[in-house]
Amino acid sequence: MISSVNELVEKARGLKSGTIAVAVAQDDVVIKAIVAAREKDIAEAVLVGDSDEIKRIAEGIGVDISAFEIVDAKDKHEAARKAVELVSCGRANLLMKGFIDSASFLRAVLDKEQGLRSGRLMSHAGVFEVPHLGRLIFLTDAAFNIAPTLQEKSQIIVNAVGLARAVGIDVPKVAALCALELVNPDMPATLDAAVLAKMCDRGQIKNCVVDGPLAMDNILSQEAAKHKGVGGPVAGRADIILVPNIETGNAVYKTLTFAGRFRSGGILLGASVPVIMTSRADNFDTRIFSIALAAFTANFKG
Repeated sequence: MISSVNELVEKARGLKSGTIAVAVAQDDVVIKAIVAAREKDIAEAVLVGDSDEIKRIAEGIGVDISAFEIVDAKDKHEAARKAVELVSCGRANLLMKGFIDSASFLRAVLDKEQGLRSGRLMSHAGVFEVPHLGRLIFLTDAAFNIAPTLQEKSQIIVNAVGLARAVGIDVPKVAALCALELVNPDMPATLDAAVLAKMCDRGQIKNCVVDGPLAMDNILSQEAAKHKGVGGPVAGRADIILVPNIETGNAVYKTLTFAGRFRSGGILLGASVPVIMTSRADNFDTRIFSIALAAFTANFKG
């Protein structure tokens, strides 16, 4: 089982997963990550953005980008639209967010005429390296769906399970995060969690094991789960954490990032192609990890 960022990136070496269309590529960290992905034979890329600025930045950091096609687009909204069009017309099969705000980027992704809608629910999955647990932790959805319904939560699980299976977890263990491990009619998230677990039992959600409601201590710690008398295959062993809403997800995501300082990556799932969606402030590790996640997803045939 892959347990670290470095291991996953190395396993992605040689995948040759296709071509990434990079929306607004004029950023030093983005350029470094794209060059590294090409050197490792993970993916090729087309750089979309202000061509003069892209070349100036590459020269300033001592990186050779002569092997890359550059599509000039001075305006960031135009660059996002052109990057999406490259995917829509088949010239690229992966999309990456560069130095552009999420709202503008997603506007191009969701465009009804040229966008990347697939008919499936789109959702974000963050993947964290947690060394003391010895496994990757998948967190969903902390960035896209605000207050998902029961049906939407089931689709978010399906998306995240596909990603986990793509990186080698054949039957991911999914924990529905709540404030406690008991069903409480006054807490709707606990009702959803219990229903999702039963849906999985009955084969409505496939290729995984779902349990909930589970509080965070019971999700991450076998000792805590045992002390509280919480059994089952998921307690203390979860691969995927399903959050009840975006506020919870955002808080957990940023706590893991800034307090735990765990290395991470993230992609948008459910579009017609994997979408590498990171923050403009993310570092090189996060970018290359996210590219590797997208490459595994693009190559997954399950």
